[in-house]
Amino acid sequence: MNLEPLWQASFAVKLHVFTVVPAFVLGAWQIFASRKGAPLHRAIGFAYLLLMTITALSTLFIHTPNFGAFEIGGYQWSWIHLFVPLTLFGVWNALRGAQTHDLARHKGGVFGSFIGGAVIAGALSFQPGRIMHSIVTGG
Repeated sequence: MNLEPLWQASFAVKLHVFTVVPAFVLGAWQIFASRKGAPLHRAIGFAYLLLMTITALSTLFIHTPNFGAFEIGGYQWSWIHLFVPLTLFGVWNALRGAQTHDLARHKGGVFGSFIGGAVIAGALSFQPGRIMHSIVTGG
């Protein structure tokens, strides 16, 4: 493991990594281990949703030319950027579902933001040539 690529990365990349890692841990705990509806579940859930929102928004400032699948406004965007609206939509639904006691909406929002925004997008960030791949492989 080599953290040098992370230390050399832009502020947006650092912010993204430093919010998504705890969000992943909190999200996994919320889904699989927490007692639903308990005060701790609510507090950690709010922290998770806040971290996922920051994670998604920070992604909008990450542009890697060699992974540009399309260009908008002179910026290169990769396919991973398509998870930003999915994540924000999931966060919104998780919050609204909790506020209105619509548990199906709440569960769907949390699950969608976690699977789409943390698990799938996270797995894609380990592709060769990306910073996370360099960190893990030492390259």
